[in-house]
Amino acid sequence: MSLAAPLGLSARALREAILAGSFSVLEVTEAHLAQIAKHNSELQAFQRVDAESALARARELDAALARGEGNGPLFGVPVALKANMCVQGMETNCGSRILEGYIAPYTASFVQKLLDAGAVLLGVTEMDEFAMGSSGENSAFGCPRNPWDTQLTAGGSSSGAAVAVATRMVPIALGSDTGGSVRQPAAFCGIYGLKPTYGRISRYGLVAFGSSLDQVSPFAHTAGDLELVLEVLSGLDERDSTSLPLPAFEPERPAEAQRLVGLKVGVLKHELNADVAPEVLVQCQAQLERLEAMGAELMEIELPHLSYAIPTYYVVATAEASSNLGRYDGSLFGKRIEGDGSLTGMFEATRNGAFGDEVKRRILLGTYVLSAGYAEAWYGKAQRVRTLLRRDYAAAFEAVDVLASPTAPTTAFRLGAKKEDALAMYLSDLFTVPASLAGLPALSLPAGLTSNDTGCLPVGLQLVGPALSEGRLLRLARALESSQTSALPIPPLCTEIR
Repeated sequence: MSLAAPLGLSARALREAILAGSFSVLEVTEAHLAQIAKHNSELQAFQRVDAESALARARELDAALARGEGNGPLFGVPVALKANMCVQGMETNCGSRILEGYIAPYTASFVQKLLDAGAVLLGVTEMDEFAMGSSGENSAFGCPRNPWDTQLTAGGSSSGAAVAVATRMVPIALGSDTGGSVRQPAAFCGIYGLKPTYGRISRYGLVAFGSSLDQVSPFAHTAGDLELVLEVLSGLDERDSTSLPLPAFEPERPAEAQRLVGLKVGVLKHELNADVAPEVLVQCQAQLERLEAMGAELMEIELPHLSYAIPTYYVVATAEASSNLGRYDGSLFGKRIEGDGSLTGMFEATRNGAFGDEVKRRILLGTYVLSAGYAEAWYGKAQRVRTLLRRDYAAAFEAVDVLASPTAPTTAFRLGAKKEDALAMYLSDLFTVPASLAGLPALSLPAGLTSNDTGCLPVGLQLVGPALSEGRLLRLARALESSQTSALPIPPLCTEIR
């Protein structure tokens, strides 16, 4: 067995190869652990790797297969989890010193579904602290590097998970997407990332940042693998009050999946296009022209309140962050710093000493917009604008089936370039935030590579659909994928899987 063979396969193909006897689960697991060992010190994708448990799990699955058991939809497939996802007995620190050493007492619903489907958990990936960031630089433990250029960001906040998939350390990883934390890293790393409809996947066991926005969201290097993971993870969970009372997602039948004739794709037309890098627009336009050649109809669409999305998000999200993170004060769980010996002193010392700067900034903003005398002027107004954005989308979807835009206004930027400019960092989520505010499904797919003085860097195209239209988005993604003349580009440093 060569190292490259299992690394180059999708999750679907890996499972089929294992069931056919081409590889054992142990061989597949060892190959992916070797890939992590080769690249992780440079790229810092994984915060922790549990090789011993992964190998033990692989042996168990091989034994089950030998007995004629175990053929779940992810049987033998290596997976990784973002560090804000609970697994009983494992540290769940959310990239923060305040939860360093905290051991989860239970396993998240979506993690259990992965395991029940036969997946092999390899470890936990790096992230911006409490999922607050767009560059991966806010983690207390390590900063993931973009595999296309290690001087650049991999995006955020699910940066480590994106790097792990892009470099084939795992074929599938789970991140969380609050305002673009899966879609933007997917675009920067040249892979697929899907934020499902709000409530489509249970949040039970996902540590909260913004409770009305957070969604467990998968990364993969094929659209078909996203479809597979969504099928496994979706469905009603009584332990999550926001879980939609619907059965699991069902993929479209093959005959439907290729049907693009008559599908109307809305192309966003608004003043914000002036802020998009020309090389990004070129690559996205090329993908739209390919859809048009396959029968889709392109139409210009305007969302009148789109320019208010970023300020609205940073009121709503920070208010919810302030509320959710109030529990981390040193009294119940996580780190405690005693301070001056008083209770108030302990609260102050713990929160000041164990939270990072970006988390403190958002807590302060959120506390302010919820405070007496200001809540209606800020939080109340933001919620009304959020409703207007939802109405904009509803009106747009009366005319078109999906909306298309760049995932991010630029390609990956240099680490440190926006670290001291919070507003510039927030604007990198320009196109991803609106769908989050509306609770709609959104998919980032690879749109090609730039070729200019910035070097060859991935570009992402974002597709947004009405609620529960993930099948439609994936149909478009699969159509573009199947029309490619070559496989998804591999980062230059991963020569072993070319």
